[in-house]
Order: sequence, then C-alpha cells, then structure tokens
Amino acid sequence: MDNHSQSSRHRPKFVILNRRSILAAVLLVVVLVIISTNAFWRMMYPIHYQANIQSASASAQVDPLLIASIIRVESKFRSTDVSHAGAVGLMQLMPQTAEWINQTIREQKTGSGAAMNKLPSDAKTLASPQYNILIGSWYVKSLINQFHGNQTAAIAAYNAGPRRVSTWLAQGVWNGRLLDITQIPVGETRHFVDRVFYNYALYRKIYGNDPAWQLKTNS
Repeated sequence: MDNHSQSSRHRPKFVILNRRSILAAVLLVVVLVIISTNAFWRMMYPIHYQANIQSASASAQVDPLLIASIIRVESKFRSTDVSHAGAVGLMQLMPQTAEWINQTIREQKTGSGAAMNKLPSDAKTLASPQYNILIGSWYVKSLINQFHGNQTAAIAAYNAGPRRVSTWLAQGVWNGRLLDITQIPVGETRHFVDRVFYNYALYRKIYGNDPAWQLKTNS
C-alpha cells in the first residue's frame, strides 16, 4: 500500500474530529449567550404573586424584592404551607401575630391599613396570598423602623422575634451587621438571615433594573 492510500484513510477521521470540535464550540457559545440573558435568570429564579408583592410593598413602603426574598425562603411561594409551629401562608405568619397586625393597622386611612380595609371579607384569611403578603409586608416595614433602618436586624427579628434580637444587640452578642451574622447565637435565625440576603442579592441583580420592581414611594 502506498503512502497516498494511507493518508487518504486517516483524512476523514481528522475531518470528523474537526467538525465535532466546531459543533462543541458553537454549542458552548450558544449556552454562554443563553445564560448571560436576563430572561434565563428570571426563569431560574422566578417570582410568583408579583402583583400582590408589588402592591403590598408600595402600601408598606418596603422594597418588594426584599419581600419576595422572604417569601422564597419561608415558603418557596407555596401559599398552602403551614409550619409545625403553626405559621401560615406565603410569609409564614403566626395567627396571633397576624391578628395583632390586623388590630394595629385597621384604623389607618392610608398605607397597608387602607389597602387591607379595601379587601373583601372573604379575602381576609391568613392563607390568602393577597392578605398574607399585605400584612406581612407591613410587619417587615415595622421591624425595619423598630431597628432604625437596619434591615439585617429586622430580618433576624422576623425569624427570632424582636425582643430576642434587641437583647442580642443590647448585650453585644451580635453587632447587627450582615457581615457578622456568625455571631447570631441561634442557628435557625443565622441560616434564615443568610438565605434571605443571598436571595435578595440575586433578585436585585435579576430584577433590580425593572421599574416594576423598584419601590414606589408615596408622595
């Protein structure tokens, strides 16, 4: 067999290999383009009940993406969730806390109270997404105010209770900073705060430039 015949046999393998490499490179580029799009990340990290979250957040004057982050961690957007402790709905509110919020804001003529009073009576159940998000958003804002704008302390209080978090801060157990959440002495609360702010950072990257997800301040 001459040299010409031998080279002819090996040429197709090189061509096939070359085509496979090109195809793999093209597929890689396509994948990179897809995962670099905002639409891809919205698909990976969707926000359900968008209209309810945006409306309730505007009434409470709290960042809607923070509320969405809490919901994702608390219930993964499952409105029927009930915890072993008895917390109910999307924002996992305890019935006694929900009743206290209702009594506190029911006389308000603006904000969350006014929005709540506009709801039909059959919608004012803790398992109702609209009602749950509405009073839950107000509660988050009230905690932020209680802790003088410290969102990290407020989220910790959402899980552990404001009295316990106030004690930690007063006694120097925790300094209230996100960077120092390892100081939080309760593992569940430490994990909760970490997960909420992890999702909050993701949501702000994905949805933060969308005007629909920017807090609409009351004029």
